[in-house]
Order: sequence, then structure tokens, then C-alpha cells
Amino acid sequence: MAKETSDILAIDIGGTGLKAAIIDPSGQMQGERVRVATPHPCPPDLLVETLAELVAALPAYGRISVGFPGLVRHGRILTAPHLSPDGWAGFPLGQKLAARLGNKPIRLINDAEVQGLGLIKGKGIELALTLGTGAGTAVFRDGELMPHMELAHHPITRSKTYDDYIGEAAREKIGNKRWNKRLKHVIDVLFVLFHYDHLYLGGGNTKHVKLALPANVTLGSNDAGLDGGAALWRLKNFHESEEAPEISPRVEAPAKAKTKAKTGMTARTGTAAKASTPARAGASGRAKPAGKTALARKKAKA
Repeated sequence: MAKETSDILAIDIGGTGLKAAIIDPSGQMQGERVRVATPHPCPPDLLVETLAELVAALPAYGRISVGFPGLVRHGRILTAPHLSPDGWAGFPLGQKLAARLGNKPIRLINDAEVQGLGLIKGKGIELALTLGTGAGTAVFRDGELMPHMELAHHPITRSKTYDDYIGEAAREKIGNKRWNKRLKHVIDVLFVLFHYDHLYLGGGNTKHVKLALPANVTLGSNDAGLDGGAALWRLKNFHESEEAPEISPRVEAPAKAKTKAKTGMTARTGTAAKASTPARAGASGRAKPAGKTALARKKAKA
């Protein structure tokens, strides 16, 4: 019989790469991490099988921690913007992945939240901002994880979300210099929003950060997404549910009542509305108001 272990399989799911490592309960890696490129598109079943192949050769583990790039609730995926447009809404990834990996206990949350757990000190309001394919955020109060907010898809300008503004596609398009200016703006905006005591920058694109950072902003390790896997099992306010509630459907605002055409019945009287007199186009192509016909004008001169 195999000896039970307290070691943890930490999985970091990213838009460009899938990483995994065995860590002990304190977060120390037990051997080398493994990595493979994220398939695109990446529907749920393909992700589960790719992860199973990735971790097959790793040492024994007793628990699993997973960071996912999207909105997660009770082990189910609500959004997966960087993986695939199909099949993810409501998918029970925690349950499916646990079953595929030997029915080990599993904890699954947003990837920025896992990275934050690997970076924070547990004092005051701390914020994690991950810089990668997109922009992820996580908020903590005295080490306690706050409800997740998808700021990545919230507008930061009239036409751009955080993902559009400082994601990898934007960096490649505008270059590192302008990207760093945008990042500085985001750091300032986040301070106005949260008045954080400390902000941690994580993710693969931290290697491109060249601006002078305020004293309460720190660059974190790109492996924080794996290191945080141990902290996830120490998290006191992690909410688990054997019977996860159904995903609430998006409630749309009621459509406005259509107004009647001017040539139809009026709303108040029910009588037919008068049709407007059509305009005539002159030689210049501009519309002219309808008036007397040429024959009527000729008779008037006679």
C-alpha cells in the first residue's frame, strides 16, 4: 500500500502555459516543475486530459490546488476567456479533474487569487495584479480572500478593458515603453479604487516591468501561482460545497416598448396619425420642402 503524503500537487493554468509542481505544506517545491503550452482552443475535456498527461510522472501527492484563468464558483467555471468560447460555462472542473487524478481532495480558485496567496503578508488590504495573457486581480484583507471581481473585463478607458489595456496583445502591439506607461496608470487607478496597503505584481510579464515602482508596490515571482497552492489549503475562509448551487443565469434588462410609427395609430387617441409630406430633391441633391407643382405655378402666373 502506498504511503500517504501531505504533499500537494499545485497546478497553474495560464492562457499560454500549463504548469505543475509538487510542493510541501509550507510551499517548498519537491523537485522540478513541469510545463507545457496551453492548447488553443482548449475546451474542458482537452484541458483535463492535457493536465493528466502533464502530471503523470510527478511524485506522489495527497491533495490538489488549482489556479484557473477565469471566474470560479464552488469548483465550477463561469468564464474562461483565454481558453475557449465553448463548453466552459458551468463546467465542474474541480470534480472532473479530481476524478481524473485519483479522487484526491481538490481546491480550485482563480489563478490571480492563488498567486496572491503566494505573495501576500497577511496584513491590511493587499492586492495582487497578474500580468500575462490578460490582467488578473485578487483582493485580501488581513490574509482573508475577498469575493472575486473580474476587473480584467471592466472598462478602464471608454473603449478598453484592463485585458485590452495591459494584456499581452496590447504589449506586443504598442511596445514595452508605452505598455509600462499604461501599467503605471493602472497602478494609480487601483490605488484610488482600493487604497491598498500593498500591491503585488505577478505573472509572466513582470519581466517587462521597467518603471520605478512606489514603495508599496512589489514585483513577485512568476512561480507564486505554484507557491500559493500550499497557502490555499491553509485559507480559513475557503468555501466548499458538496452540492454546488446552479449557476445563476444572467438577467437582462427588460426591453423598451416599441413606439408606433407616425403613420400608424397614435398612442393616446387611437386615431390615424398624419403622414408627413415627402420632400423633393433639387438639382443639388438636397431635399427641398414640398410646395406648389410646376403646373400650379404656371396657372398662377397666367
